[in-house]
Amino acid sequence: VNVITLLLPLWLLHFSSVYSDITDGNAEHLKREHSLIKPYQGVGTSPSSQWDFSGSTLITSQYVRLTPDERSKQGSVWNTVPCYLKDWEMHVQFKIHGSGKKNLHGDGFAIWYTKERLHHGTVFGSSASFLGLAIFIDTYPNDEAPDRSFPYISAMVNNGSLPYDHGKDGRSTELGGCSVEVRNQDHDTYLAIRYSKGRLTIMVDVDDRNDWKECIDFGGVRLPTGYYFGASAATGDLSDNHDIISMKMYQLMVEHTPEEDNQDWTKIEPSVSLLKSPKDNIDDPTGNFRSTPLTGWKVFLLLLCALLGIVVCAVVGAVVFQKRQERNKRFY
Repeated sequence: VNVITLLLPLWLLHFSSVYSDITDGNAEHLKREHSLIKPYQGVGTSPSSQWDFSGSTLITSQYVRLTPDERSKQGSVWNTVPCYLKDWEMHVQFKIHGSGKKNLHGDGFAIWYTKERLHHGTVFGSSASFLGLAIFIDTYPNDEAPDRSFPYISAMVNNGSLPYDHGKDGRSTELGGCSVEVRNQDHDTYLAIRYSKGRLTIMVDVDDRNDWKECIDFGGVRLPTGYYFGASAATGDLSDNHDIISMKMYQLMVEHTPEEDNQDWTKIEPSVSLLKSPKDNIDDPTGNFRSTPLTGWKVFLLLLCALLGIVVCAVVGAVVFQKRQERNKRFY
């Protein structure tokens, strides 16, 4: 009972921190120049437009459809205004749906924060060798490995030196990921991408209950300012509708040290300090590119195991001590 009483506050603290990490959508901190919101009046090819689109993208009054449910389509939408926020949170409301049955749909879409924009390529309609951050919502398993189920969300930070391996579903370069049922839901689904003080956190809400669940939480991430936000999608032999309903950017009010404030953030190279070099894992049959990050759950479980270990050792020690006392009494 004492152990449970001790652990309960830690458990509650973990979950309260998860929920407090997600902004409540305060309009005061909404950055409209980086947000894509109905009725999408700022989308177009005019000089005053804040968003460009290309490929198969279709703009309606209710959604931005990156690809229709047709084969071999690519589409994208990109912010024309570079983002100079040091700490931010992007909320993406989206919908993936189509007529394809289990494992007969694809391919997925990606959310980008990159140096270049409107570059077509092989990775969900955009370039494989990018500079910046990419979040992949992958709906088709190209690798066919049994250790994960799809749809699968993953994240990658790239300095342009490592291409995303689409054939292996990006396993060798991902920071982390999670399996989420985001396809053919009766309601819209949500993704929150938070970058603050070198920490990247990705949360999902797939039940439309404002019930955010952690997908990725990784420290040591360095991203420059002055990059562009965008979204792209692609279909191949299989297809789906990939719809963006909104992309809302919020500025996070965070204090930085004088050294951080004086640094030229536009010159930062995208990197992750906790990643190992690719050669460190050359013999790793799983192809993992990183050590597993200590997310909140893992820290909690480690604390739980440590506390239980201490309790067990204390009980065993007390029993042994009592046995020795009884044995010593017999000799006197």
